Amino acid sequence: MPLQISDKTRVLAKQAEIDLVEQFANVDRMAQRNAEKVLDAFQTFRVAESDFAGTTGYGYDDMGRDKLEQIYAHIFGTESALVRLQFVNGTHAISCALFGAVKPGEKLLYVTGAPYDTLQSVIGITGNAPGTLCSYGVEYGQVELNDQGKPDLPAIQSAIQDPKVRAVVIQRSRGYDTRDSFSVAEIGAICDAVHAVRQDIAILVDNCYGEFVEELEPTQVGADLVMGSLIKNPGGGLAPMGGYLAGREDLIEGAAARLTVPGIGKECGATLGNNRALYQGLFLAPHVTAQAVKTALFAARMMELLGYSTSPSSSQPRYDIIQMIHFGSPEPLKRFCRGIQMGAPVDSYVTPEPWDMPGYDSQVIMAAGAFIQGSSIELSADGPMREPYTAYLQGGLTYESGRLGIMLAVDALLA
Repeated sequence: MPLQISDKTRVLAKQAEIDLVEQFANVDRMAQRNAEKVLDAFQTFRVAESDFAGTTGYGYDDMGRDKLEQIYAHIFGTESALVRLQFVNGTHAISCALFGAVKPGEKLLYVTGAPYDTLQSVIGITGNAPGTLCSYGVEYGQVELNDQGKPDLPAIQSAIQDPKVRAVVIQRSRGYDTRDSFSVAEIGAICDAVHAVRQDIAILVDNCYGEFVEELEPTQVGADLVMGSLIKNPGGGLAPMGGYLAGREDLIEGAAARLTVPGIGKECGATLGNNRALYQGLFLAPHVTAQAVKTALFAARMMELLGYSTSPSSSQPRYDIIQMIHFGSPEPLKRFCRGIQMGAPVDSYVTPEPWDMPGYDSQVIMAAGAFIQGSSIELSADGPMREPYTAYLQGGLTYESGRLGIMLAVDALLA
């Protein structure tokens, strides 16, 4: 039997798809280019069935794990990579990178405004958790965006005159902010501005949600390290957990020493039979990411047809998979998230409610019926229960299923 979706919503969906023909074609072309890049890497490093065998215990001599890291480095155009199941989430991967890049007495500088909520706890800007960067004597600074919501290049160049600054961090995606996500070209401009003043500063990019959305990655335009989660874009919906780093050899070594221990670094880390999922997920990642981008475009156009404000709009370029929808009040935000949950293949019968999510300063409502818990490449929607009551939608393993989830959310709004 077909899902119970109103005729009005089905008509809106048809109109939205008519309006998006050109944008969908652009997404397909990008997926083809990125798929070619990934296939080239697999063939260059001669991926074989034997690479899928896993290790246990210490994980010494895991040839499949080590080859996968070579493939990531090749795709991202870097010296080295660290791709591990032992990262519990993207925040953990980024945290290891930060601890590996700066030492006590040095300074970490965010140049795209405040970082994502959970990273504020890692740094020590908010909360009183033990073991923060600040508690170890690392100083913190940030450069706000300019009046147009863009990186303030002159202010960045002024801030890095401080000799204590050893690492600059760029957050590509918006987090729970309402600013735009940054394109690879904009990230490249920041890198150029930093390197014009100082060559000795490491430039790190929180690449979460942005992988494979554009043809180039930040490390191909001047960044020294990118960091992200395997249960977002690069895991292709198959990685069961984990995170990745790709970049300069010394930065990878520093992060690996934080993930494990100094003196062991990358040498340990059993894969427990998961290599096949990590390889296959990466192989599928360009296509799956494109499905998520199409789902975001469809959601934007559907909500625009209903009169809601969206960012980016359905006609704007895409630099990550996140779609913002501004509701202006709590009730429609809750109804939308409950509709998204109804469209999930897992836990569709569950009703999301706002709750005190660890690491956030306000209650959060989250719709996430996923095969992999917390997987942001699967269709989900969440938002903090504070002004302007914005839903942050992301994911969609297939456009077809993502489309249905959006339609059920629209029906929940119209009910």
